[in-house]
Amino acid sequence: MKKRILAGLLAALLCAALSGCGGGSGESGASGAQNSAGSASPESTADSITVGIAQDLDESLDPHLTVSAGTREVMFNVFEGLVKPTPDGDLIDAVADHHEVSADGTVYTFTLREGVKFHNGAAVTADDVIWSIERCADTSEGKAPLVEAFSNIQSVKATDDKTVVITLNAPDSEFLASLTTAILPAGYDQQATAPIGTGPFKFSGRVAGESITLERFDDYWGKKPAIKDVTFKIFESGDAMVLALQSGAIDLCAHLTTTQAAQLGDGFRILNGTMNLVQALYLNNAVKPLDDVRVRQALCYAVDKQQVIDLATDGTGVALGSSIYPTFTKYFDDSLTNYYTQDLEKAKSLLTEAGYPNGFDLTITVPSNYQPHVDTAQVLVEQLKAVGVNAQIELVDWNTWVSRVYTDRDYQSTVVGVDASSMTARAMLERFTSTYGKNFINYNNADYDALFEKTQLGAAADDDAAQVDLYKQMEKNLTENAANVYLEDLGDLVAIRSDLTGYQFYPIYVMDLSGVKAG
Repeated sequence: MKKRILAGLLAALLCAALSGCGGGSGESGASGAQNSAGSASPESTADSITVGIAQDLDESLDPHLTVSAGTREVMFNVFEGLVKPTPDGDLIDAVADHHEVSADGTVYTFTLREGVKFHNGAAVTADDVIWSIERCADTSEGKAPLVEAFSNIQSVKATDDKTVVITLNAPDSEFLASLTTAILPAGYDQQATAPIGTGPFKFSGRVAGESITLERFDDYWGKKPAIKDVTFKIFESGDAMVLALQSGAIDLCAHLTTTQAAQLGDGFRILNGTMNLVQALYLNNAVKPLDDVRVRQALCYAVDKQQVIDLATDGTGVALGSSIYPTFTKYFDDSLTNYYTQDLEKAKSLLTEAGYPNGFDLTITVPSNYQPHVDTAQVLVEQLKAVGVNAQIELVDWNTWVSRVYTDRDYQSTVVGVDASSMTARAMLERFTSTYGKNFINYNNADYDALFEKTQLGAAADDDAAQVDLYKQMEKNLTENAANVYLEDLGDLVAIRSDLTGYQFYPIYVMDLSGVKAG
């Protein structure tokens, strides 16, 4: 049904685009409204639930080597760092019982929590913490550190069995957030296939391409989950996901479209939030004609992002203008949201100036398992026609997208959402520095690199106001140079069985099942 509605709307889109008309604004709220479209009630028990997900996890489940947000989303239940995030966006001690920071901001002293065990039953020691941090900070043989913020570490030492002291080369006001990095057993070499952490759930098994199972960790140091067993079932097709929900084979599923949610019956409640990511038409800045800033700016002027939000995501998203989403409140610069408003003549003029008076061909490579991204790409194709850009959608499976687009950077453009791997603005912005390994759009701007360097030097590294100002300058740089065509923070619709409660949204892209329970 969604495809039929979208196709009908797209038929009239070009005319609307030419007249510059956009849709009304739409905001996502925190609603627990129940849907009543009339489908079968789920019959799973409260002790065991099945969660639908739209992609397989990374081949390696090692949290220090994770590539995709979808893998982090699931494995959030398995791993913890010295600290961990809360649904309110705070950082609280986890493997650590408490910590102190020196007055100059360079020395972090952590006292480990008593009774914290790994899923193999071994007690967590200071040696495990040191090994985990040093592993992610390793720059031997020219390697980039697995956690970039750890390149600032001067030393990490144990003063006794329960105390770890981390000394930085320079103060860093965001360093604590990087310590959400998973603490793992020292020397354990099977994290890829048999991961071991300290979280409320432990890894139980995996059938590649089909499912991953977790079970409650009864020796967890904190509050034990009510749910004993969780199966994450993988669906490559949105239609198959909806059918599974309707039949009661799935008890919980996030990231639904409004049309998918509308097909569910009174056996489910629909919770509304946002995905906490930046959806954009991401552009490979190293390939022609996208290596020309005028071409990229023309694409920005050709797009009516509110129309994209209204047509592709039924008005549930929040418009963005750069690579920070609204949950990062103090860093989010709303003045950039409408930096580009649809101006077709301006777009055509820029294309002519760049040597493309008749437009050009553009391939948009999209992971086929994410319907919101596919729907967004379909709207963009129609909008870009108005300025002579002949865009074609190339649908690929998720693994192909990761290897070809994200890793090999063999693409022109793509529609995806990019999240923060930790609760820091740095995680969103550092990826576009020219030498960063995750800079999949090949953005190369000397001014941008210089701004990022300033965030790590001198007083700015420990001055919150100075950091905010520098990050906002970086956001403006991305916008002015049209690094990407920024669109929205997608609305997040979660279907949860009507007798289950306790699901909470986070300001990062995770799915926490530790609080879910019956009643």
